[in-house]
Amino acid sequence: MMNDEVMDNRKSRYIKEGERLDDLQIKGYGIIQTPGKFCFGMDAVLLSSFAKIKKQERALDLGTGTGILPILLEAKNEGEHYTGLEIQKESVDMARRSIEYNGLEDKVDVEAGDIRNASGLFGAASFQVVTVNPPYMIGKHGLKNENEALYIARHEVLCTLDDVLRESARLLTPKGRFYMVHRPFRLPEILAKMSAYRIEPKRMRLVHPYVDKEPNMVLVEGLRGGNPRMKVEPPLVVYEKDGRYTEELLGIYGMRQ
Repeated sequence: MMNDEVMDNRKSRYIKEGERLDDLQIKGYGIIQTPGKFCFGMDAVLLSSFAKIKKQERALDLGTGTGILPILLEAKNEGEHYTGLEIQKESVDMARRSIEYNGLEDKVDVEAGDIRNASGLFGAASFQVVTVNPPYMIGKHGLKNENEALYIARHEVLCTLDDVLRESARLLTPKGRFYMVHRPFRLPEILAKMSAYRIEPKRMRLVHPYVDKEPNMVLVEGLRGGNPRMKVEPPLVVYEKDGRYTEELLGIYGMRQ
């Protein structure tokens, strides 16, 4: 086991001023983040548990940010390889350093590039699984964040839902699987456009902050070239009435007592 001095020296090799290393509560993995700028949220963690990658499958995460999805997916699945695609260069740099910190260079990589040209970068039918935690907001939905990096991550500035689905359809092998976390207020559009791009919705789960509150997230799985038939899973509730995380949520975070 590493002593504190060795651990501090190891961290200093990868972490720049203003950054921090967060414990992912699985396999001893950590991720480099910048508070208030490049930080992952609960939506990424929930998507990492919703998505399934089988042996010998290759997975691509579109708009990977600092690489949270590929790293968590590698920790939780037996896939062959995990790739992230990210347009913001600062995020790409942080993701690559996190990959190296965790010793995952042979299993995970992050490429710099535009989602709108993803199929041109990687080639058609090159992945069995595509995951995405895309920008949720369109037009004037939500408040404009003065932090450009956060604004790009949350609003459809550099890519739209159509861009995500078009490129995913091209990237997936026949019967390849698509996993996305999004907001319920766009669910009719999401399901209609998935079908239009021949990524048939197959599984859906709504996420509620409290059992008596309306959902604020939705997890969707689609099948490239699948037949119309969707399973709606029981809802996932985040908090108990007293504000504590539910047992299921604690399990997803690896914090179950």
